[in-house]
Amino acid sequence: MSKSSQAGSSPYSEYISKAEDIADQILRNSKHVLPHVARFCLISTFFEDGFRMWFQWDEQRDYMDQTWHCGTVVGTLFVFFNLVAQLAGCVMVLSRQKVEIAVGMLSSVIVVQTLAYSILWDFKFLLRNLALAGALLLLLAESRSEQKSLFAGVPTMGGNTPKTYLQLTGRVLLGFMFATLIKLRFSFVYILQDVFGTILMVLVAVGYKTKLASLVLVLLLAIINVYLNPWWMYHSQSPLRDFLKYDFFQTTSVIGGLLLVVALGPGGVSVDDYKKKW
Repeated sequence: MSKSSQAGSSPYSEYISKAEDIADQILRNSKHVLPHVARFCLISTFFEDGFRMWFQWDEQRDYMDQTWHCGTVVGTLFVFFNLVAQLAGCVMVLSRQKVEIAVGMLSSVIVVQTLAYSILWDFKFLLRNLALAGALLLLLAESRSEQKSLFAGVPTMGGNTPKTYLQLTGRVLLGFMFATLIKLRFSFVYILQDVFGTILMVLVAVGYKTKLASLVLVLLLAIINVYLNPWWMYHSQSPLRDFLKYDFFQTTSVIGGLLLVVALGPGGVSVDDYKKKW
């Protein structure tokens, strides 16, 4: 029986089924490449920020000294930590070496920067950092999947595992990125973006039609990212260039997390998984 027949005869169900067929075809053709693309996108903001620390060493050190009055030594240690932890973590993720340690290093960077840059008091940036943390949780879940594959054929106990809860938490946190893009403006385009994006965000969080919703959200975020953060159009000395560049690569990292959702699936704690058991 075809998916269309199973889903019902309404036009809406048929459209969803056709979209799922297209998504399945895309995934089959890209299943060997998709995880690599996802990981590359996911670490992009850490890679960019690590090099920012190198090229803006003095500015970052002086910022810490002026903001926290911590002295140049502590300011230098802050810059050094961010540079080494981020670039080393990126290399480890891309080479698939000690990924759990790499995730710990990159997570510590998020915590340190959240405190150092007073992001706790900036709701938008706090949500974005939480979304970035969600992407790292999905990366951790993927590494655990790979470790588990080494024991293929060995029977395991049923029920949800830590990996499934990592996937659930990661999916929920990823949605915070789109929450920062909601405009609440009385314009047809903005209302459509807000409503459509919110629906997709909820679908990903609860794990319903997860792969299709994630793919569409990837496309939507990619379009919005290029439109809102064209950092390449600004002069290298422009302060706005750095701001847009930061936003651009943070969004790209969340896109990488969503691509991991597509590659891994929603996990055990999801509507899609429960439907299989019904």
